[in-house]
Amino acid sequence: MPSDSTKVDPQLTQQDHIVLRSLLHDIDNGSTAQSTVAASHDEASVELLASLNDPSSPSFLPTITTNWDFMPPYTNTLLRCYAQWATTVVRRPTDVVFLTHILLYLSTSVPSALYLYYNFTYPHAILHWLMQTYYCGAWTLLLHNHIHNNGILAPGYAWLDTAFPYVLSPLMGHTWNSYYYHHVKMHHVEGNGPEDLSSTVRYQRDSLLDFSVYVGRFLFLIWMELPLYFLRTGKTSLAIKSFFTEMTNYLAICVLLTRVNFGATMTVFLIPLLQMRIGMMVGNWGQHAFVDKDDPKSDFRSSITLIDVASNRHCFNDGYHTSHHLNPRRHWRDHPASFLAQKSRYSSEDALVFTNIDYLFITFKLMARDYDHLADCLVPIGDQIGMSKHEVANMLRSKTVRFSEEDIGRLWHGKEKSKVDRTMKIRTAAKTRDLRSTLLYFWEG
Repeated sequence: MPSDSTKVDPQLTQQDHIVLRSLLHDIDNGSTAQSTVAASHDEASVELLASLNDPSSPSFLPTITTNWDFMPPYTNTLLRCYAQWATTVVRRPTDVVFLTHILLYLSTSVPSALYLYYNFTYPHAILHWLMQTYYCGAWTLLLHNHIHNNGILAPGYAWLDTAFPYVLSPLMGHTWNSYYYHHVKMHHVEGNGPEDLSSTVRYQRDSLLDFSVYVGRFLFLIWMELPLYFLRTGKTSLAIKSFFTEMTNYLAICVLLTRVNFGATMTVFLIPLLQMRIGMMVGNWGQHAFVDKDDPKSDFRSSITLIDVASNRHCFNDGYHTSHHLNPRRHWRDHPASFLAQKSRYSSEDALVFTNIDYLFITFKLMARDYDHLADCLVPIGDQIGMSKHEVANMLRSKTVRFSEEDIGRLWHGKEKSKVDRTMKIRTAAKTRDLRSTLLYFWEG
């Protein structure tokens, strides 16, 4: 919790090191984000982060791979040539890593899947599954950037930008376009509110039973619930598209299972699909497990920020989830600078920042109700600075309590106010002898 017990992982990205140093600086000085010392320190850090993203700056640092940070000028000729060419292919010069991953998947996942259909063996199937399991996290966040920004490659490569998700998504466990429909057109519209099909608010977020119901509902009912959501919200076209693409994928898997090659289809398509959907619900639970009981609609108070290796180095700054909800189209490399620039707001809103833990392990620790471990991982900001470990654990526990239907009606729908408004409308309609309006108001209630 305090800085002297916070281990700074040497594998953090340079940007994460800058952000974490700023937060630890506040703790060491007992200062809040509003203090003059903290503000001066953050201003210099934000300028440094901006220069790392600016191609015209001598400090510019493109991301080429997720495993290593290559600092220009590149001494390796092959690496230098690749980086120069790749910057003409991707939409932003920082994003060479996206092309690196696309080429990696096309040259490994696709040939491996095809060969399994040609000559299925169990050793190959196991190796293929392990490879895809390793790939699926980074792929999902690459696709995440793609769907939020209408592509990631330069206009001259629009054909590849359009085609590669359709080729690679089923191999990684995604049905065609389902992530886009569910995540962009539903989740970010509802923001973990009660109408969000992946909302956590109706569940006790440290209950294994509630979590099992949450995952089971998504696994078995999302094919139906998502189109119905779109119909309910007047988006008929999206309802038809989401249902058609989902059913098409299911039908294709059934045909491949029964008519082509059962073992290969299980390995290449069905197991990744089940694994991905469970994994995404485990991750989403961790992202939205801590929800403030007084202001659950605030993005600062219904999502969290992680400064960790798995989320930010290997998954394109996915740890900055609050920043992402504040601006879903914000570029992934801009999240650290945005966080520091708004640190005073994060502090005043009592936002939560963790380090040395990812979303999956947050979910696992919640299932074990290990709030002490979660408290150890919290990086306190604002008024949280100076809180004891016990106080932090109790604070976190209070944010995982299920919202009752009465709470939901009061906090999201303004139900108490709406009842008063409805009563006044009925009385007014009755006084004017407007029978149709009177009956309609009763029916709507």
